[in-house]
Amino acid sequence: QVQLVESGGGLVQAGGSLRLSCVASGTSGMSINAMGWYRQPPGKQRELVAIARTGDSTVYTDSVKGRFTISRDNAKNTVYLQMNSLKPEDTAVYYCNADAAYPGEWPRTSWGQGTQVTVSS
Repeated sequence: QVQLVESGGGLVQAGGSLRLSCVASGTSGMSINAMGWYRQPPGKQRELVAIARTGDSTVYTDSVKGRFTISRDNAKNTVYLQMNSLKPEDTAVYYCNADAAYPGEWPRTSWGQGTQVTVSS
């Protein structure tokens, strides 16, 4: 079973930066097709932030383009989210997500436990 552990959340002032990390374990024999970040603001639904697919393809939600950068270290099964120019509206619990599959099987989606990011104005 794939396990994802996030780190790097915290409290930061508007305009500041944070870097989130997520390490995947339990992936022996599997191919990780994509790793990404979602967030859930207070009182709202979980939403996509960014995805990094195998082959260096990335997708960002419009509100973070130009401020956030997602990257993967495949050798370490790790995905990062560099967040710059943070705004109070970026306040949310950030969740790591991974799609991984054994050869010949459908990908399985796994989630981390979440890490809180709070941006003060």
